[in-house]
Amino acid sequence: MTSSNAHLSDVASKTGYRARLPDDSGHIAWSEQDNATWQTLMQRQLGMIEGRVCQEYLDGLERLALPEDRVPQLADIDRVLKASTGWETAQVPALIPFDTFFALLASQRFPVATFIRTPEELDYLKEPDIFHEIFGHCPMLTNPAFAEFTATYGRLGLAASPKERIYLARLYWMTVEFGLVDTPAGRRIYGGGIISSPKETLHALSDAPVHVPFDPVEALRTPYRIDILQPLYYVLDDLKTLHDLSHKDIMSMVQQAMAQGLHEPLFEPAPKRAKA
Repeated sequence: MTSSNAHLSDVASKTGYRARLPDDSGHIAWSEQDNATWQTLMQRQLGMIEGRVCQEYLDGLERLALPEDRVPQLADIDRVLKASTGWETAQVPALIPFDTFFALLASQRFPVATFIRTPEELDYLKEPDIFHEIFGHCPMLTNPAFAEFTATYGRLGLAASPKERIYLARLYWMTVEFGLVDTPAGRRIYGGGIISSPKETLHALSDAPVHVPFDPVEALRTPYRIDILQPLYYVLDDLKTLHDLSHKDIMSMVQQAMAQGLHEPLFEPAPKRAKA
């Protein structure tokens, strides 16, 4: 698993990871260990997602033509995204504030933290790294319906109140990060939080979690934990649902969800941290 929603933090300085900075030409010099970690993650996950992810993701992955033996350069990703949907990446540190996150999405720039996990953290890290962002999310950003929804989400979040943003975060979690979709070939994964995690990839399509038809108000009311395998996933009938949702009054749905309150969580509370 990757703690994918860690972007949504108002304390951008509290990070244990150091982003690599590009040179004047935008090139990032990744270390041999960084490239070896990328290769390990790529080879492992390419085999894991076969037959489990939606065709739109596979089409995007083919367009991006990600290298298997080294961390890709963001400029190479940008060329494909711009040509496909007008998006590009934005190099950021590991954590960014709410305002920055929403502003980037609203301007069709997807935040990518320029660090990669260590070999000791292959299966779980607290913050989204470049593998999660590029491999997990960028292929789907070549899809117009997904890209439109993500930009709409950013515009809404930018104008939302702090309490509304918390509800919107649940919608993002249940779609962009941990969404499933029914296809003619069967139920498939499109959420980047699943796609970048081998354990979550197997878990999401198993009989262990609850699968629920997607309803935006219900998704807005569903609590989650970032540090566990998800107990519940919302399933789209079609990715076009995200396109349709982009043209509806999502903020009225947020108000409806706030009035109705949260569902009971399907998980135990996170353990309390010991005070320093």
